[in-house]
Amino acid sequence: MGAILYQTAASFFASLCFAVLFQVRGRNLVCVAAAGGVCWLVYAVSGAGLGELPAYFLAAVATTIYAEFFARVLRTPAIVYLAAGVIPLVPGGGIYRTMLFCIRGAPEEALSACINTIGIAGAMAMGIVIVSSFVRMLSHQQIIKFQGGSSHAISRK
Repeated sequence: MGAILYQTAASFFASLCFAVLFQVRGRNLVCVAAAGGVCWLVYAVSGAGLGELPAYFLAAVATTIYAEFFARVLRTPAIVYLAAGVIPLVPGGGIYRTMLFCIRGAPEEALSACINTIGIAGAMAMGIVIVSSFVRMLSHQQIIKFQGGSSHAISRK
């Protein structure tokens, strides 16, 4: 349990550094950094029981929910929280291993590492897309309700 908390704190600070690099300011800075902590915490806890790819998927889902929530609360685009929040999950080690195996002339290992890295990136992308699409659908339904109950009430330009 101590290792998970240490890794979560390290992810918080890593996301904080990327938030500074992305020029995030004020109260958003801590919220963006916390997104990285939440991301890693969900990954570490779910990875123990579910396996690698489901853990990446669930961490991306949790981070996207966090980003969408704080985007509405603090009136900031969700991408601000999401971009720095998923930094701890980026499969840099898998990309490195793929290139290392390519350079060493081990095509089977390179292909295996590449497929694993693409799977991780795909799991993360699916988690983000599913939550973002769901939130957009809910937002669209709220707009329709607010404008009188018909989708024709929304003018298309």
